[in-house]
Amino acid sequence: MKEVDHKNLRKCIAREAALLLYTSQEKEYKQAKRKAAKILGVRVLPSNLEIALELDKIAQEREGKERVQRLIQMREQALRIMETLARFHPKLVGSVWRGTIRYNSDIDISVSSDNPHEVLEILRGNGFKIERTEWQTVTKNGETKYSFHVYVDLPIGNKAEVVIVPSQERNSVWKCEIYGDKVTGLTINQLKQVLKENPTKKFLPFKCQ
Repeated sequence: MKEVDHKNLRKCIAREAALLLYTSQEKEYKQAKRKAAKILGVRVLPSNLEIALELDKIAQEREGKERVQRLIQMREQALRIMETLARFHPKLVGSVWRGTIRYNSDIDISVSSDNPHEVLEILRGNGFKIERTEWQTVTKNGETKYSFHVYVDLPIGNKAEVVIVPSQERNSVWKCEIYGDKVTGLTINQLKQVLKENPTKKFLPFKCQ
């Protein structure tokens, strides 16, 4: 009985944390789960995966069919951007790859190049509206990595974030901090196949399916 209660409690906290994220009251999973536990007056903290699954449910409950159509539209727009940047080996990652978008989701695309400004100029030359750009640094295990981020305003009302990493990191695969699996993403050909065969397909760890 206690095991069942504990499981239900984790689910309640995960749901509350997911609501905080969905309504933009919190932006990070860590802060959302802590705040949710405080609101409910408990110390149990769910995993990021548990919260992500509840967040996906909330988005579907609140957005319904519109969400499904928007996912297809965003994947089609992602393909257009990726084909424009084909020489830089683009991959679709993030929630549009996963199939877990919500109303304020962006399109996330990773490309590799040692000349970020060349990527930027190609986007501009193909009519994409650049909102802003910035360098970002991430330090893990004592190693600092740099990436150039290009934020694009899209005519469909969404935004895209193109992350440019050095060419030597092109084949790097990293672990997802939310789902716990490898971030493989979709190449141009893979995305085309998805759009043709199953345009709303989800890419989640096997244990979630």
